[in-house]
Amino acid sequence: MLRLTRVLGPAALLLFAIVALVAGLNFGGGAAPQLLQDPGAVVRWGLPVSKLFVNLGAAAMIGALVLSCFALSPKQPEFNAALDVAAAGAAVFTVAAAFTGFFTYLSVTGAALSLDAQFGASLSQFLTQIELGQAWLITTLVGAAVTVLCFAVRNHTLLVFVTVLAVAALIPMAQQGHAAGTAGHNAAVTSLGLHIAAAAAWLGGLITVVVLREKLVDRRLITVLSRYSTVALIAFLVLTISGVGTSILQLGSFENLLSSYGFILLAKVAALIILGIFGVIQRGYFIERMQRAGVSAASAVRWFWGFVVAELAFMGIASGLAVALARTPKPVTPGSELTTTRTPAELLTGEKLPPELSFSRYFTEWNIDLIWLLACSFGIFFYLAGVWRLSKRGDSWPIYRTVLWIAGMIALFYVSSGGVAVYGTFLFSTHMLAHMALTMAIPVLLVPGAPVTLAMRAIRPRKDGSRGPREWILLAVHSRFASIIANPIVAAVLFAGSLWVFYFSPLFSWATTDHIGHQWMTVHFLITGYLFVQSLIGIDPVPYRLPYPFRLLLLLGTMAFHAFFGLAIMTGTGLLLADWYGAMGRDWGLDAIADQQMGGGIAWSVGEIPTLALAITVAIQWSRSDAKESKRSDRNADRTHEAELNAYNENLARIAERDSAGR
Repeated sequence: MLRLTRVLGPAALLLFAIVALVAGLNFGGGAAPQLLQDPGAVVRWGLPVSKLFVNLGAAAMIGALVLSCFALSPKQPEFNAALDVAAAGAAVFTVAAAFTGFFTYLSVTGAALSLDAQFGASLSQFLTQIELGQAWLITTLVGAAVTVLCFAVRNHTLLVFVTVLAVAALIPMAQQGHAAGTAGHNAAVTSLGLHIAAAAAWLGGLITVVVLREKLVDRRLITVLSRYSTVALIAFLVLTISGVGTSILQLGSFENLLSSYGFILLAKVAALIILGIFGVIQRGYFIERMQRAGVSAASAVRWFWGFVVAELAFMGIASGLAVALARTPKPVTPGSELTTTRTPAELLTGEKLPPELSFSRYFTEWNIDLIWLLACSFGIFFYLAGVWRLSKRGDSWPIYRTVLWIAGMIALFYVSSGGVAVYGTFLFSTHMLAHMALTMAIPVLLVPGAPVTLAMRAIRPRKDGSRGPREWILLAVHSRFASIIANPIVAAVLFAGSLWVFYFSPLFSWATTDHIGHQWMTVHFLITGYLFVQSLIGIDPVPYRLPYPFRLLLLLGTMAFHAFFGLAIMTGTGLLLADWYGAMGRDWGLDAIADQQMGGGIAWSVGEIPTLALAITVAIQWSRSDAKESKRSDRNADRTHEAELNAYNENLARIAERDSAGR
């Protein structure tokens, strides 16, 4: 039965995926002949089929790597076998991406297959100079690199970077997928990217478990299944939320559910709902039953593997429908047709210029960023779960830490998705306000929450050689890299110096005009601010802390440097990003240069509030430290009957006697 499952599972996945793909393409017209420059049936059907194998290869690649990093032990044969699965998946992904790029070229250009030099030159130009071709070329090259690395790298720590590279291979696909070119392009790209990555981790993890079944003996199977179940639950939540976001952007209106696109979407949603039910049954019945009875419960194990085959079949249906959906023409809502004229703001940002800024619109205008919505939601959930676990076993956790952490997460979500984020795209002053919040205000709330300390106390340690969240956090905190960037001097240099490097280099343009650059900017300033605040008032362990007087000096010196930057912007007369902020076509608010100068004033003045809070906190900690030291000395004196003081007095008396004898 077990060997049969290893064959039936992947076979069911592939068979149902192809059937669902063909049915979806026929129903939605995704493979119908084109009226102009039809590339032929081979291309019309070959393109979605190759894209299906891209998705399945990505799933095997990412799912196996995720399990290797978080569920499997290098001490067990399962580890190397999982990396072999990842390498095979990456190879399929690479070959399928190459075919997809080739079929995309034939589909876009309508060129006939030829072996002459002109065809080769045209294909080369498409892959190296056209954005769509570049995307598939990059995807293929990254896939090839991951394939080699999966064979070459068996170090547990380095595999994290291989996993990150594997996930990064999905970025070009998300940027040029069926979400590209729509209104709300950035939101669509984010939703699609999260959707693809979550689906890959969920599906690929299950494929890996099936392939590794013979390596997982006795209770090892139950352990790995429990860990995979946690990964699958998180992936399902991300998949559901990102799917809703993508659907809203693509459909446009509720009436479009009655279109061909809408019906295929509903079929995919139904498959995902069934898969969610499968996950509940798997986690709530089979795994718990096997944990109680052990793998010796033959009936439970047999039914479980049959259940897995059915689950893979429905995953195949969802995968096939997803590819068919990407090839199906999106419905057009009446009255939403593209106009012949677009405003300068729309040409630059892809978004309509918001109404004139007022104080109330900071709280009424929203543009939800799913990455930060999920990050903040999971951050609050896992923090509260840790506090609950401590409380359940009778340990205490200060309530003020929980309150500050939640407040910081809410503030982070607002800055990334609220009115500050909306207007920061069009106004330099609002962008600077968001920057100050990310690098100064939010870390002041998050650092006292002591998330690392909570994780160390709440997360159970692993004893089988695998690495869970606790082990990875400990490794990161005690790494040589962390010891360098957490050094107070280095943290201060990164905090203040990155301001000048960022705003007076091409990084500013990249972070403003590119969605990936914007996300990098948010992460960078959040981390540099967190490291600086952590070096001053942090509770979590760090390799070295300055004495309290030097902390105050470091704070004052860094803030003076920060204020000088604000003054430089406030008194500057040259527009930093003239082809962006100076070309929005706004007919309200300050002109671009005056708005930039206001941003400098914000950088100079708004930072004073967090600085004051930090100074007060350092002073309070200093005072408490002195009080604790005084109490410690008093207790030691009571315990030793003031032995240290008596010894000191006796030493003084001997010195006085020698002085008297010398005279």
